[in-house]
Amino acid sequence: MVAAPIVGAVATRILAVEDDERIRTAVRLALEDEGWKVAEAATGEEALEQFHHHPADVVLIDIMLPDIDGFEVCRAIRRSSDVPIIMVTARDDTHDVVAGLEAGADDYLTKPFAPKELSARIRALLRRVRTMDPANAHLRFDDLEILPAEGVVRLDGREVHLTKTEFRLLVELAQTPGRVLSREVLLERVWGYGYFGDSRLVDVHVRRLRTKVERDPANPRHVVTVRGLGYKIQP
Repeated sequence: MVAAPIVGAVATRILAVEDDERIRTAVRLALEDEGWKVAEAATGEEALEQFHHHPADVVLIDIMLPDIDGFEVCRAIRRSSDVPIIMVTARDDTHDVVAGLEAGADDYLTKPFAPKELSARIRALLRRVRTMDPANAHLRFDDLEILPAEGVVRLDGREVHLTKTEFRLLVELAQTPGRVLSREVLLERVWGYGYFGDSRLVDVHVRRLRTKVERDPANPRHVVTVRGLGYKIQP
């Protein structure tokens, strides 16, 4: 898993996928004012073409696009990359939000949004996993093996590909086996914010994580729900 670029560095490149030219231009200008380098795409096909030739460090994808929708763009990018993805929706609709996260997005924003909030989300997604305790350099839970410093996860000896957010979530839980972490705590530690976070981010990412690190995701052995409290890694 490749480490994220230094947050705020000039070389950090953001791909903004939005068919409305006025919104796209406003987003580009706002992000450039924050010090980001921004590329634009007006359609899903253009976005995929651009990403193929010039991979970005973060991708913003509007759900409603004139050709292929944002969900399909997200899924296509996810097939080859774990780049942080933020989905943008015109309404805070549970179906759209969950569908975007299930497609592989790390976060979502609802229009209209403040440029400062968008920049804060980007910075949070680009932060590295917090410094690891040397004692937790190699974590094992039966058939699940986690090497935080190396960005490696194995199930039954086979390496499992996780997105950066899924990896951060798994490591956060694994560093304190048996301890229940609330959704609010996980939002703060994994996404880097809490007060404007959405617990759906945690729930959907836990579901996605289970499809990769559990033999039977419907009956998880490792990432366990503690009803009314949160989640934990079963020691």
